[in-house]
Amino acid sequence: MEPSIPFVILMGVGIVFIGLVCIILLTMAMSAVCRSMGDKTPAPASAAPAAPAVRTEAIPNRQAMIAAIAVAVAEEMGTDPAGIRILSVKKL
Repeated sequence: MEPSIPFVILMGVGIVFIGLVCIILLTMAMSAVCRSMGDKTPAPASAAPAAPAVRTEAIPNRQAMIAAIAVAVAEEMGTDPAGIRILSVKKL
């Protein structure tokens, strides 16, 4: 006996729906695991070594460039730019 066409369609749609629900649940579980691992506060960094002398004449408008870098880093980290401290900038 051959299954009817509506039965095959409903079974296919049902299996796809169950698969999508499983993917959503797995994504939520992985998100919870990642959030629980990310809550640990990092250990404070040791004292930074003294920065070597930097030539300021190589980079025009240095303060504006450093401010732009600080804003970009703060945006990526999701923090306030006032909390970012750039100790040195090296040209690559």
